[in-house]
Amino acid sequence: MNGLLLTFIVALVLAMFFIVFRMSNLVSILRSKNKKNEEVDISTNNFHAYLFLLLPLAGTIWAFWYASRHMTLWGQPEASVHGAEYDWLSKIAHVIIILMFLVTNTGLFYFAYKYRYKRNNKATFYPDNTKLEVVWTIIPAIILAILVFTGWNLWRKVTKDAPENAIQIEVVGKQFNWIARYPGKDGKFGGYNFRYTDDINELGLDFTDKNVNDDFQATELVLVKGKPIQLKIRARDVIHSVSLPHFRQKMDAVPGQPTTMWFIPTKTTQEMREELKTNPEYLKPDPSTTKGDPADIKARWETFDYEIVCQEICGRGHFSMRMRVVVLDEKEYEAWVAKQEPFVVKNKEYVLEAVKRQMKMKQNAGQAFVENVKNTD
Repeated sequence: MNGLLLTFIVALVLAMFFIVFRMSNLVSILRSKNKKNEEVDISTNNFHAYLFLLLPLAGTIWAFWYASRHMTLWGQPEASVHGAEYDWLSKIAHVIIILMFLVTNTGLFYFAYKYRYKRNNKATFYPDNTKLEVVWTIIPAIILAILVFTGWNLWRKVTKDAPENAIQIEVVGKQFNWIARYPGKDGKFGGYNFRYTDDINELGLDFTDKNVNDDFQATELVLVKGKPIQLKIRARDVIHSVSLPHFRQKMDAVPGQPTTMWFIPTKTTQEMREELKTNPEYLKPDPSTTKGDPADIKARWETFDYEIVCQEICGRGHFSMRMRVVVLDEKEYEAWVAKQEPFVVKNKEYVLEAVKRQMKMKQNAGQAFVENVKNTD
């Protein structure tokens, strides 16, 4: 409600300024002289010049006020080993960008005010200044080169080969949800083929591959604190984007082009909830719990969960592409894995029929390949 009221007030102020501008413009036109060599009235010129100072100043003050008010949401706690390094780089980049914005825009609007039209003023011919151009080219180039190199170095760490003891999890995006697959006790994923995809076998699993027998799927991503996690990412239809904001991770999911990333979680879900108790924003009631019995109302920190969100506009249901992420300690994770049932066990009858279909498809594909080779000869 406060946000709507503030938006209305801002719109009203802007409308008032527009009306004043239009009125002053009309008055200036009425006062102007059409006779040759007679001067045009410029009584509103100073008014416009002062607006060039007032409006940017008011907008900047409002922007800084709004940012400071919501600073507790902007600085979300990180929950991965490389998160602190990422946050440091992000803050440095923000500081540089804000400083450059203030310097360049201060000059822009101040010069518009200072060099407004005045009678008997004559413009100075100032075609170029080599030293000035060198300075404003070299300094930004050096700053950008440093930011790009440090960003690339951090990106290289995130995308390099995962440690050998990393827990591998496959994350598949489709319109409009995520599916997670775990390799089971053998630590090896079974194969897949997009031709095998249907309403039940959503990942296109190849049931003729013995490694698929202990693979299990989950509707939430369960991770282990302190253990390397490698995500093997793919998409079933269009481009999606796997974003784990609290772990400072993001990677596109591209059809036909598997991608990967790895990280190490540093806080369990419960530990993060305890940390958020000190954040004023998370002491507020969770809106999803305020619609029923008042006794069921919970603070936002109590209902907090990590999540995967899609940061690629992938269709009308893009907003619903969210998956709950749970971080457990090692014992809790092992207990959770022990309770999971492989996909082939949960869908025995379907798998038996699917194996026959897949073997027949492979046989037909093999025969077609042989025929193509013969025809080539």
